[in-house]
Amino acid sequence: MKPIYLLSRRINAYLRRTPVAWLQLSHQKVRLLVAILGVAFSIILIFTQLGLRAMLFDGVTLLPENLNGDLYLISTYADNIRDSDFPNIYLYQADAIEGVADVRPLYVGYGRWVNPKLLESTKTEKAQIKSSSMQLIAFNPNKPVFKIPEINSQLNLLSVPGGILYDRLSKSESGNISQLFADRGQVSSILSNRRVTVMGLFNLGSTFYYDSVAVMSDWNYGQIRGAEELNEVSVGVISLEPGADPQQVIKRIQGTLNKDIKVLTKAELAQAEKDEVATWSEGKVLNFGAAIGFIVGIIIVYQVIYTDVSEHLPEYATLKAMGYKDRDLSLVVLQESLILAVMGFIPGYLASFGIYYLMTNFIELPVTMNTGIALQVFTLNIMMCVISGAIAIKKLRTADPADIFY
Repeated sequence: MKPIYLLSRRINAYLRRTPVAWLQLSHQKVRLLVAILGVAFSIILIFTQLGLRAMLFDGVTLLPENLNGDLYLISTYADNIRDSDFPNIYLYQADAIEGVADVRPLYVGYGRWVNPKLLESTKTEKAQIKSSSMQLIAFNPNKPVFKIPEINSQLNLLSVPGGILYDRLSKSESGNISQLFADRGQVSSILSNRRVTVMGLFNLGSTFYYDSVAVMSDWNYGQIRGAEELNEVSVGVISLEPGADPQQVIKRIQGTLNKDIKVLTKAELAQAEKDEVATWSEGKVLNFGAAIGFIVGIIIVYQVIYTDVSEHLPEYATLKAMGYKDRDLSLVVLQESLILAVMGFIPGYLASFGIYYLMTNFIELPVTMNTGIALQVFTLNIMMCVISGAIAIKKLRTADPADIFY
């Protein structure tokens, strides 16, 4: 019991200490407010950059995460699903391998979508009709590849000539299709110079590159993109037999198929998409923006703490003369930096919610606040303020007890 007793005494003694760090910060109310706002500004900047970065990375994983398969075939020479294409003969070869239950083709392409409202307006001339980018995802309705219930319940609608399913989460510039569909039951428009009809809706989410997403049958995909496009598959979605070892099946597939094809698990497929995005200039710019916010925060906190230490240098020298060590006084400075970190994070965090809301609803960038981003920013915030305090401590060590007598 003695160690516990001694620990409790130390805790009580610490709690009874005069909160020097807080008293020094709160002594100048205006300076404290400016410091908090400065930290909050850097927090908002970091939140904005990391939120956009997360949106960029999460967007490219939407498709692989919603596919219903155990393993996936893509081209060895492709960095992402969009660029992958390989002869469909490899699907038949993979289907004959021990442990494979079936292999389903998935086609991923690109089209130009016209807002149906522009087609209906009598005032809009043909030269003024603008199209938006649309991601096309196609498969054989008899061999579904998605695990999205809303798509699987409407597979019969994909067999209609020109019939597509439209993503509700598409951007508004593609048209308010959800409302039009609710009013009419069907919506017709032009997709890559061909008439198509929206037969149903689903939720997936648009990516960074596309304004909208449509799901269709492979036959309709061939009508829009050309029948020869069906000879080249973007992804082979593999389902394994019950009890089959995925790693053993991967080895068999790799030993059987041409080296032009690679086989990935779902996690590897999603990670490959993220790795490819990491090379984009957009991701590098967002990382740079977050770094700038981090540096700005360091400078702001350092200026505040450095000024505070400079103004109270005689007091620190007196404490040294009384027997306090540099370590004790350094802890006071670090406590000041931590107080600023916490007090600045709260308004910065709350303001970032507003920034995310504006980006989502007015710029149509699906940025969402999640625990991972919040913890990441909070950690960077603590590091930022501790670094500032550590730099300011150098000034504290110049406090000489002999100076107070001159």
